[in-house]
Amino acid sequence: MERQQEIELERFGAFEVGKRMLTLAHHHHHNNRILNAGRGNPNWINTKARLAMARLIEFGVSESNRTICSGDMGGYVEEEKIGERFRQFVDPQRSVDQFLLKSLNFVHDHFGMSEDDFLAEMVNGVIGNNYPNPSRVLKNTEILLNQYLQNTLYHEHDLAGQTELFPTEGGSAAIDYIFHSLVENELIKSGDKIAINTPIFTPYLEIPRLNDYQLVEMNLRSERENNWQIDPKELAKLNDPTIKALFIVNPTNPASHAFSPAALHAIAEAVKRNPKLMIITDDVYGPFVKDFQSIYGIAPHNTLLVYSFSKLYGATGCRLGLIAVNKHNVFDQLIRESPADKKKRLQERYSIVTMDPDNFHFIDRMVADSRSVGLYHTAGLSTPQQIQEVLFALTDLLGNGVHDDYIQRARRLVSQRSRDLHIGLGMTSDDHDLTGDAKYYSLINLYSLAEKRFGHPFRQYLEHHFERIDFLVQLAEENGVVLMDGVGFGSRPGEIRISNANLPTEDYRLIGRQVGKLLARYYQRFKKQKEESRSGSD
Repeated sequence: MERQQEIELERFGAFEVGKRMLTLAHHHHHNNRILNAGRGNPNWINTKARLAMARLIEFGVSESNRTICSGDMGGYVEEEKIGERFRQFVDPQRSVDQFLLKSLNFVHDHFGMSEDDFLAEMVNGVIGNNYPNPSRVLKNTEILLNQYLQNTLYHEHDLAGQTELFPTEGGSAAIDYIFHSLVENELIKSGDKIAINTPIFTPYLEIPRLNDYQLVEMNLRSERENNWQIDPKELAKLNDPTIKALFIVNPTNPASHAFSPAALHAIAEAVKRNPKLMIITDDVYGPFVKDFQSIYGIAPHNTLLVYSFSKLYGATGCRLGLIAVNKHNVFDQLIRESPADKKKRLQERYSIVTMDPDNFHFIDRMVADSRSVGLYHTAGLSTPQQIQEVLFALTDLLGNGVHDDYIQRARRLVSQRSRDLHIGLGMTSDDHDLTGDAKYYSLINLYSLAEKRFGHPFRQYLEHHFERIDFLVQLAEENGVVLMDGVGFGSRPGEIRISNANLPTEDYRLIGRQVGKLLARYYQRFKKQKEESRSGSD
């Protein structure tokens, strides 16, 4: 690839650049096996919840055939005595059936749910025979998902009973719905200032710049030297009441670090000084950190929480996310305090779906806005997707939450891969074992690695003689290794993101060695140029 092509490529988003790297890798010179550590989709899945889903579908079809059985045509599901029929259907010797039976006992003992009511919701949900009702979230589904979030994200703060949920088509849809409704309800408008903690998942940088929003971004940087925590001086910027919103990914992507107790406390203090600050926290990687604490736990009144089941449960193709918001929140407060002309516009927008638009909660407005309001009656995440979320949550709830063996296995897996990558790169364990590190991604400073191996002049050579993505291009073209440029995430030039989730464990030392070998080839070129320069001067 010519240098001018690299310059043009750098204008694209990180994931678009990653696609180009993958294309180059398919035609790489050494005919190695392609190692694509660019995307964050894990290469493991949770099997228990998927088998339970299949078993419930099987039972659901048998229930449908009780009311209509004509060829491939089944009928509706009857709730009365469905629990009794289910217990006759299952085989207690099968592990998946044991899980479902334990789930029935759990929801009754811990939440007082009627067995028939719970099973009817699950069975109708998995066979998808009706619109989501209520459209925002199914009744028992909300209770169980809230308890899961309590276990994994709210930590010691008891918020499950105070939180309302909106399941969405993955975390991506949640992000889109939030931005859209913030604008539709004039909580943010063109020219408003928002704060973004960088480095961060690319859409949080790219969406505000679109013509739809045209927001002014204020960067609150986290630095490697500070263990990826926001500097207190940066957080002081939040005291400015003209900053409307703060966007955070916690643990961070790509740096993969959770906010420390000190950083959480500083944000809570900032909210006290700027009580109308809206916070959006994306906590998809939270379960990978021991004793993780969401910002929602320490500032529930001000925070919208985004979560996805995709990473922990290996479900990126299922599109399973949600939005959580406290029943008493700043978003509703700001709408209530709106001037009369703005209230009138919003009343007109939502009056076709509610008789009391002034008291139509922001979370329900997001549901309506997700279907352009007019299709509110058919809104909501598909019921099979909602039930799959419940089954994932139940594997955790029945597995004693954060002590669940599955979660521990997932943590150990990414940790081992991270460690092997660092060994392959020749980096010390201190570079790997940092407090609050989810280890889902590794953000490697290529320039620092070059300096550590070959000295400061070589670092300067890399920084000043090549486009920042030149190394990634060469790595893909020559070795078939695909990594991501960190600059697209708001990182410093020279930072590269490596996913520890989507390749076999044995590949991570190999990736580290391939990076090292290419770095050595750059160094040989550097030495040759120096020698030629000396010869010329002689």
